[in-house]
Amino acid sequence: MITEDLVREKLGEVHYPGFSRDIISFGLVKGVTVLGNDVAVKIGIATKDPNIPRTIHEGIETALKTLDGIGEIKIDFDIQDPPEPVTGGNPAAGQSSIPGVKKIIAVASGKGGVGKSTVATNLAIALSKTGAKVGLCDCDLYGPSVALMLGASDEQPMATEQNEIVPIEAHGIKAISMGFLLEEDSPVIVRGPLATRYTQQFLRQCVWGELDYLVLDLPPGTGDIQLTIVQTVAVDAALLVTTPQEVALIDARKAAAMFKKVNVPIAGVVENMAWFECDHGDKYFIFGEGGGKVEAERLGVPLMAQIPLDSSTRERADSGDPIANMDPAESSVSKAFAELAGKLVSV
Repeated sequence: MITEDLVREKLGEVHYPGFSRDIISFGLVKGVTVLGNDVAVKIGIATKDPNIPRTIHEGIETALKTLDGIGEIKIDFDIQDPPEPVTGGNPAAGQSSIPGVKKIIAVASGKGGVGKSTVATNLAIALSKTGAKVGLCDCDLYGPSVALMLGASDEQPMATEQNEIVPIEAHGIKAISMGFLLEEDSPVIVRGPLATRYTQQFLRQCVWGELDYLVLDLPPGTGDIQLTIVQTVAVDAALLVTTPQEVALIDARKAAAMFKKVNVPIAGVVENMAWFECDHGDKYFIFGEGGGKVEAERLGVPLMAQIPLDSSTRERADSGDPIANMDPAESSVSKAFAELAGKLVSV
C-alpha cells in the first residue's frame, strides 16, 4: 500500500542538483497527495536555472517508480525568481532579507587551507576602516577561527529576552562564530541538518542592527551549508579566495560554478599567498605565479587583490590583532586589504 510517509521517504532520496542534501530536508516539498496508487507532489523552489527543476523532476520520477504498484505520478512546480542581487549604488535596507543589513558579501573557497578566514576577517576590519558599519559571520562551523583571530575566544555572546543572539564586538566590527560558543578544544559534532540550522540562526536570529556590510566566512567546498546560506538570505556578491597553484584553482572553479548555479554574482578573485617578499625586496612565488589572474580572466571577473605571504599576518592572527589594523603604509598586506575594501565599496 502506498502511503504519504512512504512517498516522503522516497523523496528523501532525491538530492538538490550538485549538493548532498535532499529536497525534503531543504523544505522544497510543499505537499504530497496520495489517491489510491496515484501520487501528486508539489515542489516550491526559487531559481532562474531551468535545469534545476528539470533535474529534480527526473529524480522524483525515478525514485517514486521504484514503489510497487505505483500509478500516475504528477509533479507540480511553483517556481519563483530568487531575490535580485544588488549590482551598484546604495541598496535599500532589507535588500539582503536581514533587517538593517544593506549588503551581504560571501567569502568562499573551493578548498581549505587557502586563507579564506584570514581574508574574511581582515576584509571586515578593512571595510570598517572606510567608515562602514560591518558584521562578520563565521559560517565555518566545523573549523571556526574568527574568534581566535579577533582576540575574543574567551567572550560569549549574550541573548535577548526574545532569545536572539547579540554578536561580540571587536576591532570595530560585530561578529558571531561557533568559536564563541564552545571551549577552545571542543569539536563541533553535528550532522548536516543541525549544522544548517545553526547557520540559519547565526544569520536570522542575531541582533546585527544597522550594517552596511555583513561578511560571511563560508566553509570550504560546495556543500549543504553553502546552499542553506543562499536559500536563507540574498547574497549580493561572492569573493573567491584561492592560492596561485593549480590544485587550488581547480576547486575555486567548482565554487564559481556553484555560485553561478544559485544566481549569486561573483565580485572577483582574491589571490592569497601570492608571493613572499624578502627584506631585500626580492619576490619568491612559492605557490606559483599568476594563477589568480588567469582564473579571474577565465571567469570574466576582476582580480580584486593579491595578498602577499607574510609571517606577520600569521603572528597577528594568532595574537588576536589582525594585520588589517596596521597602517597600510607600514604593511604591504594591510595595504592590500585596504585596497580590496576600497574596490568593494566602489562596486
